[in-house]
Amino acid sequence: MLNDSMMSFQEYRPGGFAILPPVVKNLLIINVLCFLGNITFGQVLNDKLGLHYFLAEEFSPFQFVSYMFMHGGFTHLLFNMFALWMFGNALENYWGGKRFLTYYMITGIGAGVLQMLVVHFRLMSVEPLISAEALEFAIVHGFDLIQGGSGPVEFVQDPNFVDAVILIHTTTVGASGAVFGLLLAFGMLFPNSMIYLYFAIPIKAKYFVILYGVLELYSGIQNNAGDNVAHFAHLGGMLFGFFLIKYWKRNPGKF
Repeated sequence: MLNDSMMSFQEYRPGGFAILPPVVKNLLIINVLCFLGNITFGQVLNDKLGLHYFLAEEFSPFQFVSYMFMHGGFTHLLFNMFALWMFGNALENYWGGKRFLTYYMITGIGAGVLQMLVVHFRLMSVEPLISAEALEFAIVHGFDLIQGGSGPVEFVQDPNFVDAVILIHTTTVGASGAVFGLLLAFGMLFPNSMIYLYFAIPIKAKYFVILYGVLELYSGIQNNAGDNVAHFAHLGGMLFGFFLIKYWKRNPGKF
């Protein structure tokens, strides 16, 4: 929850403050429609439109865009859409729709790129521990191989092989990378605005961004088993957002 008066943003945009500006509104609609479509078709859309590692057979370049509109569950969607509305309405009113959409898409794509790079380097650490034949099986057969127990027993029982399968075939979905980019932008543009953690604990936006960034970095480095959150995608959204805002400050007429 933000403490800034909505009317305070009128000075940034001659047209006045809109509580639900058009780009944010349409992004919300698209995300909800994609979620409903995924429920209707039984996760097929997530499998096709979610972001896969570039060595996996399921990978397509368009997934760097489409994954941003897919979500793993209602709670995942709810929190991302709430954050999109909370930070996005202030930023779109400040920047205007064109720059806001540019920022949203670049940070979302950048989040996916960094996530893939991290997966690639983690896979490189596992790859020397398994045979070339095992790696080929991991790429082609994926989760069906380790879940069904089919294929050569020595592969299925090798924890390094299992790690390789998980790295190659885990699907990344969600708007979180772009949302973390919005959080970073809000903290840079409105650093002294108050955000209420759990609607009760006040903290300035600039400190909230720093705290969240440090927590995501720590969680990403820890790489705890069972943690299915793409922490480096979140950091990627913030990183790309930081450099894009710096670029715009130096080149104010550029998009």
